[in-house]
Amino acid sequence: MVKLLKDGMYNANKIAEMLSLDYKTVQHHLKVLRENNIIKSDSDGYGAAYRLTDYFMANFTIFAEIWSKLEAGEKVFKPR
Repeated sequence: MVKLLKDGMYNANKIAEMLSLDYKTVQHHLKVLRENNIIKSDSDGYGAAYRLTDYFMANFTIFAEIWSKLEAGEKVFKPR
């Protein structure tokens, strides 16, 4: 979802369609992303479009680096 929202604003229905996911699953993940200041919406309720927050975009390179390591199967965090 984060990579999708980097390229534009989409509502939950469109995100579900584009990612072939259940609408309720998408709603749940959008709620978690919103609660963690990763995304914000242009309005509330059905049809609200989501985009990445300015805070997250300012730190996007860190996210991209971690994501690349995860995709490559590398460990991102060292165990304590």
